[in-house]
Amino acid sequence: MSTFQAPKGTYDLTPPRSATFLAVREAISAPLRDSGYGYIETPGFENVELFARGVGESTDIVTKEMYTLTTKGGDQLALRPEGTASVLRAALEANLHKAGNLPVKLWYSGSYYRYERPQAGRYRHFSQVGAEAIGTEDPALDAELIILADQAYRSLGLRRFRILLNSLGDKECRPVYREALQTFLRDLDLDEETRRRIEINPLRVLDDKRADVQKQLTDAPKLRDYLCDACKAYHEEVRALLTAAGVAFEDDEKLVRGLDYYTRTTFEFVHDGLGSQSAVGGGGRYDGLSEMIGGPELPSVGWALGVDRTVLALEAESVELDLPATTSVYAVPLGEEARRVLFGVVTELRRAGIAADFAFGGRGLKGAMKSANRSGARYTLVAGGRDLAEGVVQLKDMESGEQSAVPLAEAAAELAKRLG
Repeated sequence: MSTFQAPKGTYDLTPPRSATFLAVREAISAPLRDSGYGYIETPGFENVELFARGVGESTDIVTKEMYTLTTKGGDQLALRPEGTASVLRAALEANLHKAGNLPVKLWYSGSYYRYERPQAGRYRHFSQVGAEAIGTEDPALDAELIILADQAYRSLGLRRFRILLNSLGDKECRPVYREALQTFLRDLDLDEETRRRIEINPLRVLDDKRADVQKQLTDAPKLRDYLCDACKAYHEEVRALLTAAGVAFEDDEKLVRGLDYYTRTTFEFVHDGLGSQSAVGGGGRYDGLSEMIGGPELPSVGWALGVDRTVLALEAESVELDLPATTSVYAVPLGEEARRVLFGVVTELRRAGIAADFAFGGRGLKGAMKSANRSGARYTLVAGGRDLAEGVVQLKDMESGEQSAVPLAEAAAELAKRLG
């Protein structure tokens, strides 16, 4: 008999490892929630055109990696390959930018899909937590987001990550650089596909990971030499704010990121313990994206951090998160009357906010105590007919092994006191 398996390049999250993923999502979102970012959730699929316009028709994401489908009504949809375009679309549709309080600060968490060659740290289905600040052009906003991501990673115990920083210029100075770069690239020995990219988005050639291409890029014109005074001043302000906050970063003039919508500030979080897939997250400013997808001029900035890659980074550093116990109390009834009574105690404990579980299935004492042990519970409640006749339950400390009789009516209060 054959069994179904998860599609190639995807993964299932199951206990106990799933608890780590939840803890990572919580750690990344906590600084955002404390900084005025509200939660937003968007559909898992959107119109293809949203990503073609927003992410960029020349990107690998749009040309090679999107999962697309045609609905019965003939609509062309795509599973979302990234979060920013969807979030901006949703914010525009809900007129959040007209509520009078800019920037609109949003955070999100979800799954994204790209048809890529599966390898460690690169999946066809992956999980991200992201943040977007929409409608304001302010270097302090760029710095805030980088600082919040840095804070999230440090709260998890990560230390071996680096922040790479660059500026891509704006609509005034980037076209001048683009032309100079195209002139340089056209003289190189490159394959046809890369030559096509020169004409559509030459900055992406700088991001080519092939050694033979990188070797030829040594003398490529530098974007920093073409930045206008406004972009230079903006970038210096971002750098100064990060430095003042004690957040270390490295200037990386070749950092362009894989999406067409970025302007000015662009950054990436990398971890040297992950091999070739070293980026754990990244983002930047995207001042023209709103207009690209049919909205008004809304300068914005954001990032997305990979949950799966962050977990791999924790494993690379041998960081073990202090995860809360899924079960604090485990109840073991011996007999029908005890089953009814202890189930009531478990319900009472749960209502009091204590994580409690129950030996379901009418197992004997030995089997039930094995389950109690596996659950990780700190205390076990055991009761049989004789205990109930005396109005007590047996309370066992699973760490010390000590066991004592506690009045049934006081069991919940006693456990609450012991568990703090």
